[in-house]
Amino acid sequence: MFCLKALRLLTTEARKMIEDLSKIDDTTKYPKIGFFGLGIMGGAIAKNLVDAGYQVFGYDPDAVQCKQAQNAGIKITGSVKEVAENTHIMFSSLPNADALNETVSELVVLSGSNHTPGILIELSTLDLATKQKNQASLIDAGFEFLDCPISGTGQQAKTADIVLFASGDQTLFTDCRRIFKSFAKKYYYLGEFGNGTKMKLIANLLVAIHNVASAEAVILAKNSGLDMEQFFRVISSSPCSSKIFELRAPLMIGNTYEPATMKLDVWQKDMKLIREFADNTESPVPLFATTEPLYQAAIDANLGQQDTAAVCSVLQTN
Repeated sequence: MFCLKALRLLTTEARKMIEDLSKIDDTTKYPKIGFFGLGIMGGAIAKNLVDAGYQVFGYDPDAVQCKQAQNAGIKITGSVKEVAENTHIMFSSLPNADALNETVSELVVLSGSNHTPGILIELSTLDLATKQKNQASLIDAGFEFLDCPISGTGQQAKTADIVLFASGDQTLFTDCRRIFKSFAKKYYYLGEFGNGTKMKLIANLLVAIHNVASAEAVILAKNSGLDMEQFFRVISSSPCSSKIFELRAPLMIGNTYEPATMKLDVWQKDMKLIREFADNTESPVPLFATTEPLYQAAIDANLGQQDTAAVCSVLQTN
């Protein structure tokens, strides 16, 4: 096991690149950044990094995502290995635990060559055990690893209106803040590795509830004959509103759920993570429990590729 001192020596080059950011304004001197996963969230974040002046080398097994990312100025590579060979500071925004396991395995293999281990900043919403297992593997291989899940929709990611929950090495977090500023509205340091994931799952519990509550409000307003434009304007400006209502109510009012800012198929993974987290901590979540069958009903109705706001259509047909 590498001690922290030895680990920092191994990643001196990557750390120096990050630390230099606080001393320069010339974007041509920014370090190259690697990005694994170029989907709705990852693609938007990678583009914001490009727009901020970074050279971004990306990898995604999906050809469509790669084409869109390439059009946004991201240099597309053919493998995890190729990204790591071109960069020392890397981000991952991945759909599931298997994708992270595979990515980390390929990075660990590189450590056996002459490749200098770098830094992986993990943005995905995954179970804590998977992140901790991969943290151990990366540290053993000489890499540094931050747990930094993000809160926000794909649309918010496009406008850098997301929040980052960071946990792990505090010095590394501090050194990375200028990079975070390129794609996040706010970024919080939450302490030991894994606290970021815990905070994200709690945030998502609120999202699950607010989304269904918004759907109920929209249906009630329609059924009672209110002017829907006025309804949205008034509720959005009132104390009872929520960010989720402001983002999703227009989709519900217009019955328009594509293109998705968060696909129901992907969201269902998050729902399971919240349930596991609540059960493992023996925490009562009665309101969340009432939302679970509604999201499952949306999946059963083949709405998986639609936005999570489509839960409104499930309520309307019940």
